[in-house]
Amino acid sequence: MKNLKMPTAVPQRQHGFSHVVAATRYSAGGAGRLFGETAFRHECVLFTAILVGFGLTGAGIGNYLVAASLFFMLAAAEALNTAIEIIVDQISPHWSSAARDAKDLGSFAVLCLLAANGVYAAYVIVDLLWMEM
Repeated sequence: MKNLKMPTAVPQRQHGFSHVVAATRYSAGGAGRLFGETAFRHECVLFTAILVGFGLTGAGIGNYLVAASLFFMLAAAEALNTAIEIIVDQISPHWSSAARDAKDLGSFAVLCLLAANGVYAAYVIVDLLWMEM
């Protein structure tokens, strides 16, 4: 389990444009934390491979937009799964069936979106290759 830093002071609530800046900073911090996860880095490599496959087969802009949307959904699921794991590890450091179930369900959500990404990419690439024959 990674060391979790406890904040020294409660952050002040932001309003207006300052809120947007603060929210962006928090999101960037979350993205940085997510890039620390090996599984997410692997997912980024796979997404890059999908983009290369699309480029080599002449996929249209619509295909890229759907693939990007699916990847962003996968990233969101991976972020939520990581958050679940962090919270579960913090509140239940010892093994429990509830902790296992929470982690397994988060992992299953990621698996579903991995499958959706893979099925879509395979469909587009095979369809485009089939059309060339």
